[in-house]
Amino acid sequence: MADCKEKLFTEFPPVSTQEWMEKVTVDLKGADFNKKLVWKTNEGFNVKPMYRAEDIEGLKTTDSLPGEYPFVRGTKCNNEWLIRQEIETACPQEANQQALTVLEKGVNSLGFHIKADQTTPENIAILLKDIAVEKVELNFNTCVKNAVKLAEVLTAYFQSTGANLGNINGSIHFDPFARMLKRGREIDNYIEIASQLIKTVEALPKFRVLGVSAVLLNNAGSYISQELGYALAWGNEWMTKLTDAGFTAEEVAKRIKFNFGVSSNYFMEIAKFRAARMLWAQIVAAYGTSCPCATKIKMHAQTSQFNMTIYDAHVNLLRSQTEAMSATLGGVDSLCVTPFDIAYKTPDEFSERIARNQQLLLKEESHFDKVVDPGAGSYYIENLTISIADQAWKLFLNVDEEGGFYAAVKAGSVQKEIKASSAARHTAIARRKEILLGTNQYPNVNEIAGDKVKGQDSCGCGCNGHHCEATIETLSFERGASQFEALRMATEKAAKRPNVFMLTIGNLAMRLARSQFSGNFFGCAGYHIIDNLGFNTVQEGIDAAIKADADIVVLCSSDDEYATLAPEAKKALEGNKAILVVAGAPECMEELKAQGIDQFIHVRSNVLDTLKEFNAKLSIN
Repeated sequence: MADCKEKLFTEFPPVSTQEWMEKVTVDLKGADFNKKLVWKTNEGFNVKPMYRAEDIEGLKTTDSLPGEYPFVRGTKCNNEWLIRQEIETACPQEANQQALTVLEKGVNSLGFHIKADQTTPENIAILLKDIAVEKVELNFNTCVKNAVKLAEVLTAYFQSTGANLGNINGSIHFDPFARMLKRGREIDNYIEIASQLIKTVEALPKFRVLGVSAVLLNNAGSYISQELGYALAWGNEWMTKLTDAGFTAEEVAKRIKFNFGVSSNYFMEIAKFRAARMLWAQIVAAYGTSCPCATKIKMHAQTSQFNMTIYDAHVNLLRSQTEAMSATLGGVDSLCVTPFDIAYKTPDEFSERIARNQQLLLKEESHFDKVVDPGAGSYYIENLTISIADQAWKLFLNVDEEGGFYAAVKAGSVQKEIKASSAARHTAIARRKEILLGTNQYPNVNEIAGDKVKGQDSCGCGCNGHHCEATIETLSFERGASQFEALRMATEKAAKRPNVFMLTIGNLAMRLARSQFSGNFFGCAGYHIIDNLGFNTVQEGIDAAIKADADIVVLCSSDDEYATLAPEAKKALEGNKAILVVAGAPECMEELKAQGIDQFIHVRSNVLDTLKEFNAKLSIN
């Protein structure tokens, strides 16, 4: 066996970075390495096409072990996480039955949403009946003004059960900053309420009552480093204000719970959670805590809603599964997978079951809970961790200079930055720089989805149209797919679904490639695509298009042939309603425009804006 190992090492001698670069330079044939292969992320830093051992030399993140400060590799010595499900409590008895049912199906963390008028000892007793409060994480979400009352009722209930209060794990989500960002309303006495909360749950050492709702930023379209940077400032606001109010840093830190979102940027999300642990530990340590355990971050994660789609909704399962993988490999404490149908209706029993099973799959079949920080030592992930941490830290310092997170939110600077990022991402989606499979790329053109949209909030903020008198600028929670979906909804409601006819002619490879591109392009608006194998003459193709009642005729050929084929097609279409479109951006484009041929689609097109223009031309509102 030893001989085999020795032979293996001698067969594969080490290759230096210089040798790799020489090989890459040859393959690039003179092209600039940095321009061709190094790409700048939305987070503001560059990513190289390859990383090697020397790229992690000197990085302090590689020196620690799981459970060791600054916890970049995890706050515990295993990778166990809690599977959480959210439950509405319109009827406490029904909510209790739902909770007991899902607890038998793999869930070990519950998120109850309770209204103020339901917060009575009787309702809480019904809600938590037969639930082993020491074995299940119990999380409660209520309006900010009801948080103290809920804490009092819960504490009294837990004491009445005779349970060991030190073993009860959970949270009350009190987050007035989330209210400001979501509804534009602030609470002047939030520090007083937070102080009362901490005192009320004093007997529950594992109960967190101060929320950091960074998931809102994620769902509003933020970039990863923004979500992390603002989350750190958010948490630091609690630390600053409550230590000033007389609490120790340890008392405050142990009551904060971070609620992150998870986007589909797989490796960067893994790095985000690693960076979050490291940076938060350093922030809390700066307050002079007496116990290192206080510097451990508590992280819950929820898969993103920004990239959820109505059309081809089962693709949402692929996105949320990737996101769940990032979160669990990144070492979160608990995770809620957003049901795939949440973009168009209240999730049903089937979609909630699938969401639970997505996590069970990662545990029971992929064994993600058996390996701590599997990204450790990866040249790429270690560098991403540091790069994201650097960007997030710069943002954290900027917010601190503005006077803290509360001041930044009240001034609207946080909202302004997030909205700018969201607008940039919407533009990227419109141009297919960011892909939403099934929406702006490879749509199912025959899907009809308008009838399945139910239960949407009138203002999109989750308040069902009530109490939206904002005094502070709010975030926008418009999903990335929403404008494409509006196009398709309009097509569904139109008196006639437009026919797009592919006039394929000439060079075989080019005409096939361009017909596929064009079908994909117009399919994003829900138009009916009529593809063809090819025509011998332009006139033959135009005759077939007219017979098919085409509204749009797309000429698909090679750049060289367009100079003659496009004018022929225009002439043959004279007197017909159909719009002539050329697939591609040929060198003769300006010459063709001079002849009245002005519709071109190509890879640099803004797909969304172009389709809006075609909707207008076809009188689709």
